[in-house]
Amino acid sequence: MARTIRSAVSISVAALLLGAPAAMAQDKKVLTISSWGGAFQKAQKEAWFAIVEKELNVTIKEDNTSGIADVRTQVASGKPTWDLTTQGAYSCKLLEKEGRLEKFDDQTMKALADIPTALGRSDQCAPQIVYSVAIGWRDKAYPGKEPPGWAAFWDVKNFPGQRSVRKHPIYALEMALIADGVPMDKLYPLDVDRAFKKLEELKPHVLVWWASGAQSAQVIKDGEVDMVAAWNGRIQALESEPEGKGGKIKTTFNQQILVSDHWMIPKGAANKDLAMKAIAIMSRPEVNARISNYINYAPSNSKSYDTGVIAKEKEAGLPNSPANAKKGFIQDNQWWVDNADAMVKRFDAFLQR
Repeated sequence: MARTIRSAVSISVAALLLGAPAAMAQDKKVLTISSWGGAFQKAQKEAWFAIVEKELNVTIKEDNTSGIADVRTQVASGKPTWDLTTQGAYSCKLLEKEGRLEKFDDQTMKALADIPTALGRSDQCAPQIVYSVAIGWRDKAYPGKEPPGWAAFWDVKNFPGQRSVRKHPIYALEMALIADGVPMDKLYPLDVDRAFKKLEELKPHVLVWWASGAQSAQVIKDGEVDMVAAWNGRIQALESEPEGKGGKIKTTFNQQILVSDHWMIPKGAANKDLAMKAIAIMSRPEVNARISNYINYAPSNSKSYDTGVIAKEKEAGLPNSPANAKKGFIQDNQWWVDNADAMVKRFDAFLQR
């Protein structure tokens, strides 16, 4: 009888031990993060998500977003499936204004302290990367010449050929005003009438008003246009590729428009506390810096460049590096939140004329 009891106890203990890993796995929380997919999300996973999973002992479930409408839908449902999402700086400020985001706690805000407020940092928006709108051109079109800034983009006499610009007033108005002589530090509030007047000059020379980053790269690569205003990462990716139909592609950070993507937590997120901890980890200088080793985007934390994580040769190609940041300016997201609707309507009417 005693032996039977001991055997039964042994079997029970063994069963408990064998079941322990499964129970632990069930207890491991899942943090759902949505981002833009493709090479960028792959870079986020390699640079940041693996560290978050290890430090917080969570499993990250990834999803994709196509923009601000997705976040609105998630919040409107009352039970968002995303705990954390990536959106552009302008979208984050707009969602913040609409009351669709969770506020960060004090610990998270402390972790964001070294991220410039000019990027749109707030208690609901956490800048994660920095990129820029810059000028790209075909070297064959202007051998031995480099466009010094946006005035050259408008100068079809000395820099002849077709242009490509985003089909949206964001960036276009700033570009136009700088081309018209407004200093970068005197842009805001934007002189809208002056900007649209300057855009009228360029309009006959814009062959393609691009609607996606992929399109902006393709039209310059194929030689359809000679100069493009596009996101720096798209142009720089072409610089390292073999020459396409359009020849060698080059870019400059002169008068670049610095913008950023942000982390935000949809209102009502089930794991908002974990999401805040994840933001804090990914915002640390040495962690934030890692993104630049996987994709040609820059860290948002100003101390990331002091960590030694980013190689010097890589640093030279990042828009907000100490050497390049002073060549451009940070876009005023709040101005666009306050004025975007009116500007989009006016821009659409401008294109249709």
